[in-house]
Amino acid sequence: MRNQDPDTTELVRRWISGWVVSRGAAEPAPAPWGWSIDVGAPTGEVARRVLPHPAEDDVREIAGATTAPGTWLKLFAEDDTVRPWLGPEWRLDVPGFLMSLPLGGAGRPAPPAGYTVTTWIRGGVVRTLVRTSAGHLAARGQAGLAGPVAVPDQIVTSPDHRRRGLGSVVMGTLQHAAREAGAEQAVLVGTTDGRALYSALGWTVHSPMASLVLEPEARDGGAQR
Repeated sequence: MRNQDPDTTELVRRWISGWVVSRGAAEPAPAPWGWSIDVGAPTGEVARRVLPHPAEDDVREIAGATTAPGTWLKLFAEDDTVRPWLGPEWRLDVPGFLMSLPLGGAGRPAPPAGYTVTTWIRGGVVRTLVRTSAGHLAARGQAGLAGPVAVPDQIVTSPDHRRRGLGSVVMGTLQHAAREAGAEQAVLVGTTDGRALYSALGWTVHSPMASLVLEPEARDGGAQR
């Protein structure tokens, strides 16, 4: 690993340490520019390359050597900075934001009337499920546990149940369960909407993250976007 800003680099390392647990991905492989992760997800994500401090030469070299569609680049920089480094075969996804929160002594939040919360831990992953009194899915989320770090992931609220505070309930429940399991800090990468919610819950933003994926038609002779 090159000599880089230790704060961002360490936070990114902590993020991926819990993310691979949450997603069941392979152990991150260190590289001079960051980490390479084999994923093999049902969604079609084959692998990801994570660069805490992306340099243009590194990004261009990685992109030039990448032939597998479904490979993602996670670059901790502004979209406008890294987009010119890559060709149109790399699709720019929604921006992300690296965020963290110390896990203090807050109690487990109570759900609004008419909802129930179930939480369990299996395989190093904390899962929280919020349902209506009729048993319908209202919200869910999970967090990968990696020693002192918890990484909340895949936080979703069903469209019919939004704006009722259920996202806050899921996050608070995951944080409480992670702290009970021994985690001291939570780290995640959130979307723009997630950033607004998590900031209101006390999370700190550390860095933007650009996400780009190699499109399926990029290397098979098809039209490029």
